Amino acid sequence: MGVNALRCTHNPPAPEVLNMCDTMGIVVIDESFDMWRRKKTRNDYARYFDEWHERDLADMVLRDRNHPSVLVWSIGNEVLEQWSSADADELTLEQANLILNAGHKVEKSADTHPNALLTQHLAQIVRRWDNTRPITAGCNEPDPNNHLFKSGAIDLIGFNYHHQWMKDVPEKFPGKPFYMSESVSALQTRGFYPQQGDTILMMPERWDKAYTDPTMMCSAYDNQHVPWGCTHEQSLDAVKHTPYCFGQFIWTGFDYLGEPTPYGFPARSSYFGVIDLAGFPKDVYYMYQSEWTEKPVLHLFPHWNWMPGQIVDMWCYYSQADEVELYINGNSQGVRRKTGPGTEAHRYGLPLTIDSMATEFHVNWRVKFVPGEVTVVARKNGKVVGSKTIRTAGAPDHIRLTVDYDGKKYNGTMPRGGKDLVFVNAEVVDKDGNLCPHAENQIFFDVKGGSIEGVDNGCQYSMERFKANRRRAFFGKCMVVVSPGSTRNVVLSAKGIDLKPSELDLYDYK
Repeated sequence: MGVNALRCTHNPPAPEVLNMCDTMGIVVIDESFDMWRRKKTRNDYARYFDEWHERDLADMVLRDRNHPSVLVWSIGNEVLEQWSSADADELTLEQANLILNAGHKVEKSADTHPNALLTQHLAQIVRRWDNTRPITAGCNEPDPNNHLFKSGAIDLIGFNYHHQWMKDVPEKFPGKPFYMSESVSALQTRGFYPQQGDTILMMPERWDKAYTDPTMMCSAYDNQHVPWGCTHEQSLDAVKHTPYCFGQFIWTGFDYLGEPTPYGFPARSSYFGVIDLAGFPKDVYYMYQSEWTEKPVLHLFPHWNWMPGQIVDMWCYYSQADEVELYINGNSQGVRRKTGPGTEAHRYGLPLTIDSMATEFHVNWRVKFVPGEVTVVARKNGKVVGSKTIRTAGAPDHIRLTVDYDGKKYNGTMPRGGKDLVFVNAEVVDKDGNLCPHAENQIFFDVKGGSIEGVDNGCQYSMERFKANRRRAFFGKCMVVVSPGSTRNVVLSAKGIDLKPSELDLYDYK
């Protein structure tokens, strides 16, 4: 989607990650700690900080300093030492997050605070072993009286969220390079489209308020976020139009196990990712692709399976075109053009509603569902440069298997002997090959000449095993990961009740 940088939160990365970043041209913020002396939870690293911080920080720098991808060292993330006091010794996860994201009263003092001295101490450890790279920290207290900032040891000012404060950076941090060290925290479930898409919802309203919804899902439109965050569009707008902000690190690239905000059990993985846990891009992936790459992008969503007469919000991300026009069964629903730069209210998080027609990053139509097909046509200088059609899917008929990723794309040979993996998409489609967007069929896998290493579907509340030979489709899709054997015959098969089975030759696929 055009990403060129990775912040390794909130621990040092695996060496293999840095090796990949070296070869792919991805620059890295290499991060050490998620807490210093003050604990966030009962059993965290604070128990070991006094004895181990110097060796652990030095080991990270010594191990990683010869990686050309490492651009910056980070000595911490949202540490409680930003403030003069933070009572966080015996807190629940929810209480800890409230302290970390609600902010504190920051004391002003002419004397150097012990927390500022600790910041200087950690920076000195880094510079002892590498004085060629700048030092930063992910700070969720944007006030200049933050003890990390007051220490003078932080080279790059990074805000975790608080994009509303970006406009004050030149005044409050004169001459300091600035970036968003952590941003967004929007909430999305791939494939879930509650109507309408133009209402922005904060979930939960506050950390101390419970949030419940029987669906256990979040809208795939870019219109839901946590109290300390914002939508993807709000953050991108602020960064794009703030010349002294050199970039942002989105929380997060992928969904991950744990922190299923805004839900509790049975949700067991996050809703923050631009890509779901199975590796399927969510729709907002294509917004970033339209902004950050030279690829022609034309992404229309959602699906076209609704109740007759139901009102549906159709969104489109596009690039390299002047305008797009939507058609339902050949009938035009109007031409849309993206707007210019957003307003100050949009940029800095003041009360906001999505325009009924367009923003700087997407266009949309509110239309009535009629079975058939919906098509978007992109034009540049009056000429058609692209189109995309979504058809109403019929009853589930068979399973379509396609290779999503494997090493063959890069080295020209089939992975062998379990050293590389092949990721295969399994989609439930109708007799004409249209994805069935509501399909939940259980799909059973078998592979000859290899082994199944894992399965997933991106559902944040699924309790199915990752190490299995079956997976239920989630909004029509699931993923199976195969390790090929040493033979030239590697065949993956998939079957399900009331579905025609499918096979895919992993050696001869195109």
